Amino acid sequence: MKLKFTKMHGAGNDFVVLDGYTQPLNLTEAQVRALANRHFGVGADQLLVVEKPTVEGVDFRYRIFNCDGGEVEHCGNGARCFVKFVRDTRLTDKQSVRVQVQKGVITLTMQANGEVVVDMGAPVFEPAQVPFDASGLDARREGNDALYPLDVNGATRWVSVVSMGNPHAVQIVDDVEAFPVLADGPIIETHPRFPQRVNAGFMQIVSRNEIKLRVYERGAGETLACGTGACAAVAAGIRRGLLDAPVKVHTHGGMLTIAWDGGPASPLMMAGPAATVFEGEIELAD
Repeated sequence: MKLKFTKMHGAGNDFVVLDGYTQPLNLTEAQVRALANRHFGVGADQLLVVEKPTVEGVDFRYRIFNCDGGEVEHCGNGARCFVKFVRDTRLTDKQSVRVQVQKGVITLTMQANGEVVVDMGAPVFEPAQVPFDASGLDARREGNDALYPLDVNGATRWVSVVSMGNPHAVQIVDDVEAFPVLADGPIIETHPRFPQRVNAGFMQIVSRNEIKLRVYERGAGETLACGTGACAAVAAGIRRGLLDAPVKVHTHGGMLTIAWDGGPASPLMMAGPAATVFEGEIELAD
């Protein structure tokens, strides 16, 4: 079948975006993998699908598929591209839209300067809700946060566990560029204490308002930027008493700005870019 698509990126985190709002789309995992393949397809970290919502009071449903074909709960950088896409394709003329994701509703707002602000929702730190199996572990308290030891290649890595609608394990490192992210990342991602796997974040603190971040994403590997990972890292840093909002997050793909007042029910607000790269049509095997 022939399929129209839009290639987009948010701070280098790249996406194939599909309109499932005006036409039904029922892609198989194999078709998702084919689209995301950088050699034989379009190429992307993730596939984003716009659909009609299934709940009241919401403008759109936002679905996210990793390049391995599996569906995931959330993607912050993709959310910024999502609102640009629905406005550019005239699916809406609203500046701000409410969007249904797997675990709730988020609000996306297009700014006059072209950046997008995303209400990312409140972080969750309760291990069972991340989910993370903390049984038998001696947690270490730092500020208002709990750090948990993980055995990674024979070394102990102390991580904060956070859910931003998807699971994250965040650790602080001295030099994020020198740290073995590509070696440790897949081990943390598939660690048996994370039953749904996890996004592994590696944060270097530059100042109380600035960090450098690399994220090894579940099902995608290291990406140039990760919006939910940036939120999880900032939330963990604020809880540990090491950061003050707003925080500039430097990724390989660009800069994101994260704000959070530290309240347990308060949402994190993420601001960053969204860009269209090109549009096209591809022939997909049935």
